[in-house]
Amino acid sequence: MNRDSTGETYEEPWHRTAARGPVVQTLAAMLLASVATWIGGAVGVIDPFVLGAPVFDPPWALVTSVYAHAGPGHLLANALLVAVAGTIVGRGCSTPRFHLFFLGTGMLAGVSEVWVGLATGAPAGVLGSSGAAFALVGYVLAANPASGVLLRRLSGRAAVVLVAAVALVLTVVASAPGSAFVAHFTGGVLGLGAGRFRLLHRA
Repeated sequence: MNRDSTGETYEEPWHRTAARGPVVQTLAAMLLASVATWIGGAVGVIDPFVLGAPVFDPPWALVTSVYAHAGPGHLLANALLVAVAGTIVGRGCSTPRFHLFFLGTGMLAGVSEVWVGLATGAPAGVLGSSGAAFALVGYVLAANPASGVLLRRLSGRAAVVLVAAVALVLTVVASAPGSAFVAHFTGGVLGLGAGRFRLLHRA
């Protein structure tokens, strides 16, 4: 709520509030980081944006890899997920909490992709917001009232199995061939788990 010059309170139109919201800020960061990546790739300097092994070398790649994308198509696909799911999530949580959730889940998803790649003998670099985007989608799926009722009726073990199963289905259905399946699955699990307890909606 806001106050006008007479002291009366009023509510800003949703489109004005959204323009300053965390989703628009996140999309802007994704665009800027991606453009920087594309320029870096054109001059042969892309490594600082890509998360690879070891994950702390360089340390800033943990952050840049979450927002940067390999190309316009990659950016557009993730931006659509973030715009839709993020708008739903953003209405019920604060801006700082949204950004921490997006960055935290994105980093954990990227690290899991790198570590599983190393363990299986197929090391690879990670770039993109898909892990965080899947976390937002997972949060939306688990935080709604209908899902909450179902999950509360299940035992702890059954809830874990259901979350893993839903994350796996989400990963298989929504992941393009050759994409970061482990990161997508990790993001989905993190989002579903957070949504189960409505962590972003707590004061």
